[in-house]
Amino acid sequence: MVSNAFPGLVGQTQAVQLLSWAIARQRIAPAYLFTGPEGVGRSLAARCFLELLVNAQGSNNPVAIALQQKRLRQGNHPDVLWVEPTYLHQGKLLTASAMAATATQPPKSRPQIRLEQVREIARFLSRSPLEAGRSVVVIEQAETMGEAAANGLLKTLEEPGRATLILIAASGEALLPTLVSRCQRIPFSRLTTDQIQQVLQQTDHRELLAEPRVLAMAQGSPGEAIKIWQYLQTIPHDLLEATTQLPSSPRAALELARQIDAILDTETQLWLVDYLQHYYWQQQLQPSLLQQLEQARQHLLGHAQPRLVWEVALLAMIHTSSFPISPSSTAGYRRS
Repeated sequence: MVSNAFPGLVGQTQAVQLLSWAIARQRIAPAYLFTGPEGVGRSLAARCFLELLVNAQGSNNPVAIALQQKRLRQGNHPDVLWVEPTYLHQGKLLTASAMAATATQPPKSRPQIRLEQVREIARFLSRSPLEAGRSVVVIEQAETMGEAAANGLLKTLEEPGRATLILIAASGEALLPTLVSRCQRIPFSRLTTDQIQQVLQQTDHRELLAEPRVLAMAQGSPGEAIKIWQYLQTIPHDLLEATTQLPSSPRAALELARQIDAILDTETQLWLVDYLQHYYWQQQLQPSLLQQLEQARQHLLGHAQPRLVWEVALLAMIHTSSFPISPSSTAGYRRS
């Protein structure tokens, strides 16, 4: 069955059925929107689906098919373009992994799908497929597109030619409605506890099964659990401990804000906001703390100066909270 072509994808029965039916009936949409939480298999499903698309309408020659599959696994198939959000660094567009390997200082901006990348997509689709029956473009974190990039992509979707585009996003609400209307939505859901255990075992992350609070924070996303664990291993222990205790004075708040800004890039700071919100919620502290952290998140997403964001948030938190956090209560959240 076609659904067997989604190896390693746990759960997501509805998504697999919809995509399998499209292949079986040869009713391929010009564009798909894979929506759902991060870390539940959206990218894996996209890789499996694009392999089906390339093989379904390509050559019937077994040697040619084997070559296409090899190129797909290696990520250099001439008819497949995989697009990730990028940083603009010294005039060059760099993915998150390339940025980490190149930059000496943590980036103070967030990666995004840029207009230059959308233009590259248009150029890629302007030529006919070389080996497969259609070209396939996958856009990860499509919600990071700015308005200019989204409008440029909209023009491409109006006349995609012999191509299929797969947009991966947390939800359709963060995209232009006209963009969403041209895509067939494929929903992805959070996994059950048993399914999360299965994924973590498959991906050699069994040690996370002994971290119940990490799994609780992940909220049904094994990929998020892995990300949380990686952050907990990389953020300096002293800094992480300091953030889980409200500063004792305005001076301490300003110093903590300085350290957060100097040590953590913006993506990690956004993760830290999520981490602290979950922590304070578990501690049943004042709702105002969660609200102030949510305001900090919105300001960080709005490209405000991170140090100033944390200064304002931390100062407000120590002025509105009358419940100090015990250092011993943070033990379950620290890395072992």
